[in-house]
Amino acid sequence: MSFLNQFGNGRTPEINLAGHCNPASNGCTVISNGIRSCQARGVKVLLSIGGGIGSYSLPSSLDAQNVADYLWNNFLDLARCLKAYSQPGRTVLLSAAPQCPFPDMFLSNALNTGLFDYFWIQFYNNAPCQYSVGNINSLISSWNRWTTSINAGSVFIGLPAAPGVAGSGYIPPSVLTPQILPVIKRSPKYGGVMLWSKYFDNRSGYSSFIMASV
Repeated sequence: MSFLNQFGNGRTPEINLAGHCNPASNGCTVISNGIRSCQARGVKVLLSIGGGIGSYSLPSSLDAQNVADYLWNNFLDLARCLKAYSQPGRTVLLSAAPQCPFPDMFLSNALNTGLFDYFWIQFYNNAPCQYSVGNINSLISSWNRWTTSINAGSVFIGLPAAPGVAGSGYIPPSVLTPQILPVIKRSPKYGGVMLWSKYFDNRSGYSSFIMASV
């Protein structure tokens, strides 16, 4: 779910679910039924903290603790603070979505803690490490560096689900499935493909074209 786009500096965290509900009127409580339904079926539900646009920062460890406490106590489960809530039968999963240049200029210190379970790396909007027509080498080189340098259980390749969704980096399924996936799947850390976003995937059918190869 995305995004928790306001938090830190003593402010009450706010979530923006892109028009699916109105947090100002407490309308997002209806989402909780969907969360419980997914969890009952074994589907992991993750909350995206931050995002492309928003007002957020964590200027101190105390601020991080306060935000973590608020998230856990109010509607869902920042690294060490949230991970501390894990216990048998209730596992807290932490993931991060860095951009593909390595190391990530914003998340490098956090990513090196070894606390994250999943990495959803954005291989788009970054010319030095994304696909361009006729060139998969930059992407493969960046993928190899990430998967051999970070301590994470699973790494996902993040891609736009349709042309024009991102500024650059779209990979046609006819290129992804025969040329790129067979190479990156050699890594034991390969977890799958992340698409931005579900809305655009519904319209393009991208996931249906690549599913058998993922």
